[in-house]
Amino acid sequence: MIVTVTLNAALDDTYEVPDARPGEVNRVAAVHRRPGGKGVNVARVLHGLGHEVVATGLVGGAAGRRIEDGLAASGVPAAFSPVAAESRRTVTIVGPEVTMYCEPGPLVTDVEWRAFLGRYDALAADAAVVVLSGSLPPGVPPDAYAELARRAPGPVVLDADGEALRLGVAGRPDVVKPNAAELARASGTGDTAEGVRALRAAGAGAVVASLGPDGVLADTPDGVLRTSLDRPEPGNPTGAGDALVAALAAGLAGGVPWPDRLRRAVALAACAVRSPVAGELDAAALPALLARVTLRSEESHAARPHE
Repeated sequence: MIVTVTLNAALDDTYEVPDARPGEVNRVAAVHRRPGGKGVNVARVLHGLGHEVVATGLVGGAAGRRIEDGLAASGVPAAFSPVAAESRRTVTIVGPEVTMYCEPGPLVTDVEWRAFLGRYDALAADAAVVVLSGSLPPGVPPDAYAELARRAPGPVVLDADGEALRLGVAGRPDVVKPNAAELARASGTGDTAEGVRALRAAGAGAVVASLGPDGVLADTPDGVLRTSLDRPEPGNPTGAGDALVAALAAGLAGGVPWPDRLRRAVALAACAVRSPVAGELDAAALPALLARVTLRSEESHAARPHE
């Protein structure tokens, strides 16, 4: 079983506006409303691929009930911990460019946080892999991901930003998956190779930096690998990183060697780009995309065992 943690779950509204024009009245061609938050999206991808998964985290208010109801309707098992404040909403505009608006999330009390930790410990005890994804709502300790990583008896994948990522690496997660901007903020350098080395030195067992159409740069115990699609896939990139994390978690749970794990991760991310909604994909397209993935090894200056 893979457990995904979404501490700042959301109700996601995605508007398709093919000819969106800033500052003008825009007509929406299609609306998609789904449970969201990065870990929720990871759980939906894993469930769609047939993996055993449980989504957990924090939800509250009417929005929280809709998140739980939406997951139940799609068949994704969930075990969220309640908070009194209202869960957040996010809005994504998919047009010539993709724009997201994300609310900060509910204020979480210390009592609510401690109650979640009890639920988390019970779930993590039976997990093959734990995935920690997304932002932290107000009131949750800034080093929450480091604490959750330390409390997990098995492997952990971390996908976060800013202080949550920088402090979370101290929990020594097995895999950290930043995008280029997140990597620069956490490492203090705009050089991707230096950034992944810095996060490994800070405690990550492996770092997989997602670079959009340029694929990924992965610094792993087996060496440094670059993986990419032969050409960029057009579409909505908002769910690509979550699909990438889903593939990394599944590969970690299944003991898949790093080269094969990365090939599948890049193909699955490209598959997600084709969907207008994060967390959904057409798995039938995966074999053709997998055939288009290239991988090469680079000289490793930092690959070393995760002590």
